[in-house]
Amino acid sequence: MTTDDRERRVIDAAPTGLFIGGTWRAASGGRTLAVEDPATTDTLCRVADATPEDATAALDAACAVQQQWAAMPPRERGEILRRTYEIIIERADELALLMTLEMGKPLAESTGEVTYAAEFLRWFAEEAVRIDGRWAREPGGKGRLVTMKQPVGPCLLITPWNFPMAMGTRKIGPAVAAGCTMVVKPAQQTPLSMTMLASIMTEAGLPPGVLNVITASSAGKTVGPLMTDKRLRKMSFTGSTPVGQRLMEQAAGNLLRISMELGGNAPYLVFDDADLDLAVDQAMIAKMRNMGESCVAANRFHVQQGVAEEFAARLAERMGALTVGRGTEATVNVGPLIDGVQRTKVAELVDNAVDHGAKVMVGGEAPDRPGYFYAPTVLQGVPQTADMFAEEIFGPVAPVYSFSTEEEALAAANGSDYGLVAYAFTRDLGRSIRVMEGLETGMVGMNKGLVSNAAAPFGGVKWSGFGREGGREGIEEYLSTKYVAIDA
Repeated sequence: MTTDDRERRVIDAAPTGLFIGGTWRAASGGRTLAVEDPATTDTLCRVADATPEDATAALDAACAVQQQWAAMPPRERGEILRRTYEIIIERADELALLMTLEMGKPLAESTGEVTYAAEFLRWFAEEAVRIDGRWAREPGGKGRLVTMKQPVGPCLLITPWNFPMAMGTRKIGPAVAAGCTMVVKPAQQTPLSMTMLASIMTEAGLPPGVLNVITASSAGKTVGPLMTDKRLRKMSFTGSTPVGQRLMEQAAGNLLRISMELGGNAPYLVFDDADLDLAVDQAMIAKMRNMGESCVAANRFHVQQGVAEEFAARLAERMGALTVGRGTEATVNVGPLIDGVQRTKVAELVDNAVDHGAKVMVGGEAPDRPGYFYAPTVLQGVPQTADMFAEEIFGPVAPVYSFSTEEEALAAANGSDYGLVAYAFTRDLGRSIRVMEGLETGMVGMNKGLVSNAAAPFGGVKWSGFGREGGREGIEEYLSTKYVAIDA
């Protein structure tokens, strides 16, 4: 079997319909949308393009089984997640190839994401049986205080294109463990990873109606009406801050419970006393994972003056050595960006920085080839007046700024509306503590360029959102606390 044959087989195995009430069906009116290979711009397949009526049918299905699903023993819910985890690990190669075809990342990274996605299912399979409350004597001695945790109810989960499976399992895992039913709307660019996940979860024994998947070209028009439906109890969204702000406005009328993981503008601080080899190695992870299309990607490299020149030179050498190409090729390190809109945005940010006086050390242009590629780029001497200082790049571009003092570094790092993650490199223990306490972010990578972990709470502050996904905290987003006063 040739590579092309295998790709076709993997694509054909992915469901292309809407998954509602345990059944795959066409969209109302038979509408479809194209799924594109960003490395070639070719159409991989077409999937159902849902209507608002389809979304309502999905919520109908979720509501119809909510009470029954919540009553299922936690161990049984956990076992479904565990079986799903095992099937995903068994089929990791095929799932990774599918992800690479629809999203563009190199196969090695797709394989890593499949494993990461599965870990959320394993983690929440174990958390399902650890949902508990408390029993206490009333302080005045006149009664008892009892609290219990119950599922919040039907949820709307909206996932992004950059991590099409992991962002799904990070929401679906705790919802299933908590006893919530759900409607999932994946990004229109990468629906196939989610439809495959739904198929696998059904195979693992998930009852009909618990998970419903709606693929659509317009999230606002399709699932927007669900935000005003009083049966919906929670919405979880991962995506851009402007979209998150609009969703909050829509959710206000129904007082929906909300959790959001929004945009980032991650600072990467390197102090003079840092292990420079480690700082450069970890910079490659923090910047180039997913071609820089990650909310936790290092967006601003703030390097102390004593090592700024050397750090920039080393980083440029490493970035320039990367191989750009279609992610299915074994030698490729950097795949395409997701689409033409994203590539244009990256190019405009680089051009703006150069116009403001930045020096291009490597890259700085789009290769002349099919697909949405952009060369790995390092910019030195970027002024804070450049647009990319305040905006999320979401591409393979590393701007290097310099600072002189620790106070200046923290001021620069915190001088953003966003606060998802920050990275810092120093061998001084006292400075480490001061910096990690002083950073205005929900997460910190201390001498480490990768913070994502299923066992840890993921989320930000300020314009980067609220709520946490993963860790023991993640399941709390899908539970309500009920207090009972007992006269005893």
